[in-house]
Amino acid sequence: MAAGKLTIEDVARAAGVSRATVSRVMNDVPGAADAVRDRVRAVIAELGYVPDQAARALASRQQPAIDVVVAAPLLGMGWLGSHPYYSRVLAGIMSVLQGRDIQVRIQAVGETDVAGLEAIAERVSLGAVLACVPADLAVRFQRRCRRVVSLVETAASVPAVEADNVGGAYAAVAYLHQLGRRRIAAVHGPDANSCGVSRRAGYLRAVEEFGLVDLSAGGGFTREGGFDAARRLLEWYPDVDAMFVACDLMGAGAVQAITATGRRVPRDVSVVGFDDSIAAVCSNPQLSTMRMPVEDMAAAATQLLLDGAVEVGYRQRVPVELVVRESTNSPSAAG
Repeated sequence: MAAGKLTIEDVARAAGVSRATVSRVMNDVPGAADAVRDRVRAVIAELGYVPDQAARALASRQQPAIDVVVAAPLLGMGWLGSHPYYSRVLAGIMSVLQGRDIQVRIQAVGETDVAGLEAIAERVSLGAVLACVPADLAVRFQRRCRRVVSLVETAASVPAVEADNVGGAYAAVAYLHQLGRRRIAAVHGPDANSCGVSRRAGYLRAVEEFGLVDLSAGGGFTREGGFDAARRLLEWYPDVDAMFVACDLMGAGAVQAITATGRRVPRDVSVVGFDDSIAAVCSNPQLSTMRMPVEDMAAAATQLLLDGAVEVGYRQRVPVELVVRESTNSPSAAG
């Protein structure tokens, strides 16, 4: 029998127990001996049974919910407010759920906490939006919960609504090159983050195509990281005349580092960020950036989950676009 057509009754028959016993085991409630629980779990694993999460929520009379899952190094107690990305994800989800009796649950685990992530997958109600989950963990999550959509690039099998990070980074460097900048450095995101990896790839593609030199440093997607990386780049390469910074939060830090050396933005060093978050307009000067429509992406992912199980390997590629502000212009225009 195909895994997609299995029912809780099939599991009960294979394990030689009642439907109620299987339900107790799946929901981790009292009423079944340890040996029975082990047998039921073994049968579930052997058959590849994946329960209908929405039906489970209704059957248990739980309020249906959309889970937002983050698996990353967390920045202390204030991690949720430390990066504008997460508030934008929540805003997009809430725009779809407004007026509906559906909860939003924020789930956070360490980026190597496999057991924690799988436990979250088993408790999912209507579906899960993976806001920041590495590819290997996303695959494990999908094996236990089919109602899932990622907002970042993961494995080919995991449904995703993802931004064109490669194309966006390439376009940022192309714009700086068009302005006459020739020593274009980059502050990259973490190597373990798929968005960071893709934006690095876009930068390197532009460097190769335009005959530039790769001048790179890592900033970790934090303001402090952007400041430190930009400062290192300016020490290593004093003639840098532009920077592509892989997120606005790092971009704000980069602007601070540039001005701290006595250089001016954009006259001496033009800066382009990525995201078009609140950090871009709070920077001084305000950042030119590649706009990633995070709210629209999160809303689209949520609607897919509400519509039912998402097809394996589903992809929606979302373009990014340049937003020009005060942190860029040509050397000649700067006067």
